[in-house]
Amino acid sequence: MTTVSDAAPDPVAPQGRDPVAPLARALERAALRHGGAHCAALCLVSLAATAAGLLLPAVLGRALDLLLAGEPATRWVGAATALVVLLGVLDACAGVVSGTADGRAAAWLRRRVTGHVLALGPRAGDRFGAGDLAARLVGNAAQAGTSPAAVAALLAALAGPVGGVVALGIIDWRLAVLLLAGAPPLALLLRTLARSTTACVADYQRVQGRMAADLAEAVGGFRTIAAAGIQDRETARILRPLPELSRAGHRMWHVQGRAAAQAVTVAPLLQLGVVALAGFLLTRGEVSVGDLLAASRYAVLATGVGVLVGRLAALARARAAARRLAEVLAEPAPAPGTRGLPSGPGRLELRKVTVRRGGRTVLDGLDLVVPGGTALAVVGRSGTGKSLLARIAGRLTDPDAGEVLLDGVPLGQVRHDDLRRAVAFAFARPALLGTTIEDALSYGAAAPSPARVRSAAREARADSFVERLPHGWATPCADAPRSGGESQRLGLARAFAHGGRLLILDDALSSLDTVTEHHVTEALFAPGTARTRLLIAHRATTAARADTVAWLEEGRVRAVGPHEVLWRDPEYRAVFGEETTRR
Repeated sequence: MTTVSDAAPDPVAPQGRDPVAPLARALERAALRHGGAHCAALCLVSLAATAAGLLLPAVLGRALDLLLAGEPATRWVGAATALVVLLGVLDACAGVVSGTADGRAAAWLRRRVTGHVLALGPRAGDRFGAGDLAARLVGNAAQAGTSPAAVAALLAALAGPVGGVVALGIIDWRLAVLLLAGAPPLALLLRTLARSTTACVADYQRVQGRMAADLAEAVGGFRTIAAAGIQDRETARILRPLPELSRAGHRMWHVQGRAAAQAVTVAPLLQLGVVALAGFLLTRGEVSVGDLLAASRYAVLATGVGVLVGRLAALARARAAARRLAEVLAEPAPAPGTRGLPSGPGRLELRKVTVRRGGRTVLDGLDLVVPGGTALAVVGRSGTGKSLLARIAGRLTDPDAGEVLLDGVPLGQVRHDDLRRAVAFAFARPALLGTTIEDALSYGAAAPSPARVRSAAREARADSFVERLPHGWATPCADAPRSGGESQRLGLARAFAHGGRLLILDDALSSLDTVTEHHVTEALFAPGTARTRLLIAHRATTAARADTVAWLEEGRVRAVGPHEVLWRDPEYRAVFGEETTRR
C-alpha cells in the first residue's frame, strides 16, 4: 500500500515555516499514485477528448472548403459526425472513470487518516475534537479524493489552449503570435485566482469543521439539553458560525466571478483579433474560408479561461481539503516498540512523568511504583490528572517527559501486540465494538475462548443481563438496550476476559449499584489474584479495598499508603466529598 512516507516532501520547501504544506503535497501525490490505472485512464480519456475537440474545427473547415468548391465532402462530414459521437462517448467514459478514481482515492485517504487517528489514540480527540475529526474524515476526505481527477481535468483543460495555439500556428504562424501576445495577462489572472481560491476554501472548510464539532458536542449531551429545555439556544449556538460560513462561500464565488469578468475583458479581444487577422489573410488568399472557420474556433479554445477557472477552483478545493487531512497526519503517533516483554509479575513504574495539555502541566514529574500482583487505587479531586495517568500507564498516550516501565521494560520499547496482550482496560463509558455481545467481549489483540468470556462475565456480574437478551450471547450489540451500569459490567467482563498482567480501571465502577459493586470488587480484590491492578477510584469504598492508595494533588503524588492510614487526614477525606459525611 502506498503511504505518505513514500512521497518525500519537496527539498526546496521552506524549512520551519509550514510543516503541513509538504505533507499535504505528499498526501496528494500518494493518493494520485494509489489511483494508478484509474488516474492514467482518466488522463488518457480526457486528453483523447481534447484531441477530438481540436480535430473537429479542422475537419469542419475542410468540409466547408470542399462544399464551397463543389467537390464531394461526404467523407469529411462523416468524419465530423464521428468526432461528435466520439466526444459524447469519451465524455461519458470520463464521468465513469472520474467517479471511480474519486471513490478509490477518498477510500484510501479515509483508511490512511483513520489508521493514524486510531494510532494517535486519545490525543486525536484532545487535539481536534470528535466532530471536527468526523468532518475531516467524511467531507474533507471526499473532497481531497477528487484531487487526482481534478489534476487530470486540469491537464486536459490546459491541453485545449496549447493545442489551439499550435493549430493556429499550423493555419498561419501570425495567428499564433497574435494570440500569444495576450497570454501573459491570462496567466497572471489564473495564478491570482488559484491563490485566492485556496485561502477562501480553507476558511470555508475550517468553519464547517467548527460547526461539526459543536454539533457532535450537542448530540453527545442531548439528554442534558432536553432536560434543561434549551434546544433553541443550542440550535442557535451550533448555527452561529453560519454568517461566517456564508461570507467565506460568497468570497469564493466573488473571486471566481471576478476572474471570469476579468477574463471576459481580455479573451474576446484576442478572439476578435484572431478572426480579424484571419479575415485579412483570407482577402489576400493566404487562408481559405474553412481555415477562417477553424481559426475562429481555435481562438475560442486557446482563450478558454472559463474552463480553466472551474478546473483550478476544483483543484484548490481538493488541496485545501488535503491540507486539513495533513494537519491530522502531522500529529506524531506513538512509535511502536521492537522488544518483547519478559515474564514478570506486572510491576508498573512511572519515573518523572510529565504531561502537558493545552499549555497546562497536568502531571508534573510524577513518580509512582505499583508492585506486581498488588492493587493500587488512585484518588484525587477532579482535574488532578487521574484519567491521564491511566492512559499513560497503559500507553494509550505518551508522556512529554519521563518514562513508564512494565516489569523493567519501558513501554515505548515494547512491541504493540505484546503490550496490548499484557494490559487490559475498563472505562467509565465503554464502547462495545463487534457484531454480537460475545464478539464485543472477545474484541482485542487475542480473542479469548468462549468459556473464558462467560467466566469473565460471571465475575463482572454481566452474565445474567446477557442471558436475558433476546438471543443471549448472539444478540447484536445494536439490539441490546442497556443502562450505564450494564454497559460498565460488559466493559469489565471484556477486561477480565483478556487477562494480562496489568489491569487498568478508569472509573469503571462508577455506574454500578452498591450490591453489584460489592460482588465485582470481591472478584477484583480476591486474595491470590496474580495480575496488577491500577484503579482510578472516586468512591471511598473502592479505595478501602485496594492494597495501597496514591493520592494525587496538582499533578503530583501527595501521599501513598493504605486507605485507613490516609483516612485520618481530613483533606484526604474531603476528596470524597459527601461520601465522607455518610461514613
